[in-house]
Amino acid sequence: MAGRDIKLTLPDGLAREAEAKGLLTPDALERLLRDELRRRRVNQLFEASDRLAEISGPPPTEEEVEAEIQAARKARRATNARRR
Repeated sequence: MAGRDIKLTLPDGLAREAEAKGLLTPDALERLLRDELRRRRVNQLFEASDRLAEISGPPPTEEEVEAEIQAARKARRATNARRR
């Protein structure tokens, strides 16, 4: 797996505490970032659900739902491609 080196500047107290808790290792940082990304994706789903609930009028057609699904998949593929 290809990687990327990053430089992280933290306040001394935070850095000491995070290091003491084992949070500054590559594995721990990767886990924290993946968890945060997952949390944000879930939040986006809830936000989309809230927006859908606010829409007045007839429910979307099957074609409209399919178009939304395809658009979401395309956006996810683009996001995944940028990560690589």
